[in-house]
Amino acid sequence: MDSTTQAFLAALLGAVVAGAAVLAWAMSERSRQRIPEVEPPKVPSEVAAVLSVLRSSAVVVDEDDTVLKASAPAYALGLVRGTSLVSPELSDLVHGVRRDGQIRETELVISRANGASRHVTARVAPLGTHLTLALVEDRTRERRVEAVRRDFVANVSHELKTPVGAIRVLADAVTEASDDPEAVRRFSNRMITESERLTELVQQIIELSRLQGDEPLEAPVAVDVDKVIASAIDSSTVDADAKSINVVSAGTAGLHVFGNEEQVSTAVTNLVSNAVAYSDPGSTVTVSTRATDGSVEISVVDQGIGIPSTEIDRIFERFYRVDPARHRSTGGTGLGLSIVKHVAATHGGEVKVWSQEGQGSTFTLTLPQHLPTAGQSGTSKEERP
Repeated sequence: MDSTTQAFLAALLGAVVAGAAVLAWAMSERSRQRIPEVEPPKVPSEVAAVLSVLRSSAVVVDEDDTVLKASAPAYALGLVRGTSLVSPELSDLVHGVRRDGQIRETELVISRANGASRHVTARVAPLGTHLTLALVEDRTRERRVEAVRRDFVANVSHELKTPVGAIRVLADAVTEASDDPEAVRRFSNRMITESERLTELVQQIIELSRLQGDEPLEAPVAVDVDKVIASAIDSSTVDADAKSINVVSAGTAGLHVFGNEEQVSTAVTNLVSNAVAYSDPGSTVTVSTRATDGSVEISVVDQGIGIPSTEIDRIFERFYRVDPARHRSTGGTGLGLSIVKHVAATHGGEVKVWSQEGQGSTFTLTLPQHLPTAGQSGTSKEERP
C-alpha cells in the first residue's frame, strides 16, 4: 500500500473518530439538559394550599378511601387517624358521593373515645374524577347554646306562670269576698306579695340578659367595697330582722375593686340575700373582705342548710334551686347565683363556693383590685353588734 493510500485511510479514520466524539458529546449534552419526568401530585397544589388555611375540617380521600390530605382541625376533631376516616357515617357519605357524583350535606354526631361527642355538619363533594372532598363544621357550641336558650325560655315561662296565675286566682277571690273586708285585706296582701315576686323575677331576667354575654366592661371605675357591702346588708335588713339573723361585716376596710358599681352591688346583694334566706332563725351571716395578689375577695358566710356535694356544680345554673320545696317560702327566683357568676365573668374575676350540709356555706366573689394610691393599706373593720 503506497503512502498516499495510507494517508487517506488515516484521515478517514480520524474523521470517523471525530464525528463519533461529536455525536457522543451531543447526545450526552441532550441527556443532561433533559428535564426528568415527575409524577404529578395526587392532590393538586392549589387544593392543598386552600386546605391549609381553612378553619373548618377538610379531608381529601382517593378511590380507595385513603386520606391523601387533611387539615389540622380534621385531626383535632378526630375525623382522621393515620390515612383513614374514623367516622363510619362520614365514610358512608363519601361512598355515596363517589357512586353518583352528587353533593351531599347532613348532620352527624361524631363519637370520640377521649371526649364528649361532637355535633357537626358535613358537606361532601367530588373533587375531579378520582378524589372526594369532605368539609366538616363543628356545631357543638351552637347546639349547646340552642339547648340553653330553649331551657331558659321554658323555665321563664314556668316561673312567670306561677305568680301570674296566683294573682289571677287572688283577684277572683277578692271579687267573691267583696262583702268581707277582712278577706279582701288578706287576699290583697297576698296579691302584693305575688306582684313583688313577679317584679323581682322580671328585673333579674333583664339583668341576666344584659350580663350573659360575659363581655368586658366598657368603662370600669373604682368601686368602694365598703359602700357596696353596706348597701347589701341594708337591703337584707327587713328579712334578717324577721328571722332574728345577725348580719355583720368584717375584714379589711378601704378596699376598692375595678368594675361597674351597679353590677358589683347586685352580685353582693344577691349573695347576702341568699345567705339570709337559707339560714336558720337566730344565726349569723358574716360578710368579710380581704386583698390578695391584686384581687379583692368578698366572702359571705352563713350557718344555713348547706349544699349537698352532688349539687355544688349546678347551683350557678339559671333557675336551679338546691331545695325546691323551700323556694316558695324563701321567695327566691333561682337567678341570683347565675347573676353573680356572670358579674364575676364580666369583671375578669370568679366566684367559688364551699359548703357542708347542715353547717352552712361560704361564697367568695373575687374581683380585680383597684389601688387609689400606691402603698395604701387597709384597717380592720368593726363587727356589727
